[in-house]
Amino acid sequence: MGETILKTNQLKKTYKKHTVLHDVSIELKEGRIYGLIGENGAGKSTLMKIISGISFQTEGSFELFGKSSDKEIQLQRKRIASMIEQPAISPDMTAKGNLKYHRLMRGIPNEELEDEILQLVGLTSTNNKKAKHFSLGMKQRLGIAIALLTNPELLILDEPVNGLDPIGVVEIRQLLTRLCEERQMTILISSHNLPELYQTTTDYIIIHKGKIMKQMTQQQLDEECRHYIRIGCTAPEQCAHVLETNLKTQNFQVMPNKTIKLYDFLEDLGDVSTALFENGVTLTEFSLQGDTLENYFLTLIGGEHHV
Repeated sequence: MGETILKTNQLKKTYKKHTVLHDVSIELKEGRIYGLIGENGAGKSTLMKIISGISFQTEGSFELFGKSSDKEIQLQRKRIASMIEQPAISPDMTAKGNLKYHRLMRGIPNEELEDEILQLVGLTSTNNKKAKHFSLGMKQRLGIAIALLTNPELLILDEPVNGLDPIGVVEIRQLLTRLCEERQMTILISSHNLPELYQTTTDYIIIHKGKIMKQMTQQQLDEECRHYIRIGCTAPEQCAHVLETNLKTQNFQVMPNKTIKLYDFLEDLGDVSTALFENGVTLTEFSLQGDTLENYFLTLIGGEHHV
């Protein structure tokens, strides 16, 4: 694992009497893409604003690049960039004009950087076209380009693919993957679009009603959703012996409750049940189990009405 970029410790945010973040503790590592998943109003944007310095927590603390004091964190924020809610685009300027404006506002001297970033985000061919005539995907890419002017080590993006057509979604996905792989950039993306995030992110942070429900890698998520044959029987040791000897597989687990998860033969349930029956194994349960990714998240946050 890489260097810890961000670590929060029981962050809480309250507006008047309404608490929108409850004891939020997460950790981001270098060179990974984190999907912050939750329904609208779950607290995603609020958390991102606190990390970016747009808002401040009511309670709790966090470390940014290993620094924890308020003064040090403020200095470390120069190493991060964000696009939260709407891209900071001037509609009557071209893509290059927007970059020049933000570059000068931030005191960045390298004029060549404008063309380099435009090429990186795929906006070199827009020429004199004003931003108000851009597609939504182009506007999103321009917003990301503005964020990239400072060459951030942590990039925070709030719903970057929201409302995009399929081509725009693919373009943003490819850009973020390239930034992570080529620059070892850590990226935090908020979204409730699980199928899209699954193709982009390396890690997931699931938030519901201001609480972190789970943080996990994509490998862990795949394992949670892995399909298997659930076998219940009166003699699990005998069942395991039949699986190994007759069906020639060790790709199963005997669970603490003595049921067995068999990860092979998912298309051949009849062969498994026949082998067990012929070898004297009495079945009490025999079914195909496993979640889709969507169902896993629905189960975690408590039902379909949260979609």
